[in-house]
Amino acid sequence: MGKKISSALISVYYKDGLDAIVHELNRLGVIIYSTGGTQTFIEGLGVKVVPVDELTSYPSILGGRVKTLHPKVFGGILGRRDNESDKQEMAQYQIPEIDLVIVDLYPFEETVASGASEQDIIEKIDIGGISLIRAAAKNFKDTIIVASKNEYAPLLQLLQTKNGESDIEDRKLFAAKAFMTSSHYDTHIFNYFNRTFGLEVFKQSEQQAKVLRYGENPHQRGVFFGNLDEVFDILNGKELSYNNLVDVDAAINLVSEFTEPTVSIIKHTNSCGLASRATLAEAYKAAFACDTTSAFGGVIAVNRTIDVATATEMNSLFFEVLSAPAYEPEALEILKSKKNRILLQTKKLMPVSKTFKNLLNGVLVQDADTKAEKRNEFKTVTIKAPTETELSDLEFAIVAVKHLKSNGIALVKNKQLVGSNCGQTSRVDALQNAIKKAHEFGFDLKGAVMASDAFFPFPDCVNISAEAGVTAIAQPGGSIKDQDSINAANAAGQAMVMTGIRHFKH
Repeated sequence: MGKKISSALISVYYKDGLDAIVHELNRLGVIIYSTGGTQTFIEGLGVKVVPVDELTSYPSILGGRVKTLHPKVFGGILGRRDNESDKQEMAQYQIPEIDLVIVDLYPFEETVASGASEQDIIEKIDIGGISLIRAAAKNFKDTIIVASKNEYAPLLQLLQTKNGESDIEDRKLFAAKAFMTSSHYDTHIFNYFNRTFGLEVFKQSEQQAKVLRYGENPHQRGVFFGNLDEVFDILNGKELSYNNLVDVDAAINLVSEFTEPTVSIIKHTNSCGLASRATLAEAYKAAFACDTTSAFGGVIAVNRTIDVATATEMNSLFFEVLSAPAYEPEALEILKSKKNRILLQTKKLMPVSKTFKNLLNGVLVQDADTKAEKRNEFKTVTIKAPTETELSDLEFAIVAVKHLKSNGIALVKNKQLVGSNCGQTSRVDALQNAIKKAHEFGFDLKGAVMASDAFFPFPDCVNISAEAGVTAIAQPGGSIKDQDSINAANAAGQAMVMTGIRHFKH
């Protein structure tokens, strides 16, 4: 059975879209209570309003900090209509029933993001609004709560289609969304304060959700929580899948570490092609040459505008996604020739400071691996020091191996990933597979450099790399048998640097 809305309390920050609701409530003969700027807005529409201070006989005080916090307001919201004791008390204290509460909270999250002062941020912590939300949501049996501007449209539709009535499922759904709003709001307030104190508490909240076609596999449901519109615009192609998003993230994170024109080609989150060159077209050709087989169906990211020359080179390859900061108009038309090819134009990326992984019955949280060692941080431990060319390649190789699953090995020559392997249980297997891959695609490893994500417990990898032609090695060091690897490098005439930084990735 439907419950008729006879009275409403409205107190909102954002008023866009509110006018249609006010007019509909007025048409239905609903008594409207309001205060402050919302009251002024409603009166400006020519609709009668009962001021809250007229209901409470108490003015708004403390610069507007206290407006609706009064028993006559909260009693009207929380009073149980089927409870005789509540009804008697409401009659005794002349508390009117309030059937509908419409709130839109102060924009705390947006104020923090704007870089405002602490004083301004604190003033955007809503007190009355959050209290109204909790009270009305708790009493959903009798009261409808609209807790944000996002719910204005559903409320208007309910008012129009049900002529001002609601059933218990309507009210319970609005209540669920209200508690979602209040918990999200409080999470952001806590995280703001916790910047200072670093309390070991895991609190994250994201209200925007995009249901994907499926998860990692067709039998798995997948949802992305976040606002992809902040990250990129989709210029062409079908909807991004779960696996597309995982690989796009890997590709963008990798290519964004380079300042020269660079192309990364990703397959299952690992790079099968990576190169830096003077022009983007040359970088693409070099990246594609790394592994022309695995590049098929991959995800590509670049750090420069896609020009016609690059688009022409790319167009013959079947790939799922291309991400770039910009496209020349003619280049975009070339790439759009494949209607399902997903073309993304990236926007400014927000740096990631933490990473999360759910496992067992909890969540692991760690600082993001933002380190990529440069030559001034290298410690040469061999008789021979790296040449300038080798130093440049070692810096490139460290970034490359950092983005490979452990155990990972990257072989680099002239800022091109000429061989790599990852996800192996043995570092020796990773190196042997990387060498095999390099030879398979016609690369001469004489003069190449090698980077390892972790130390060598034995000198075997050093010996194997020397036989393949590798002349310089970067590794973290830290093994009790480091000297054995150093001795092997010296015996082979290789240069070795230790960075002191491990880059495990699991």
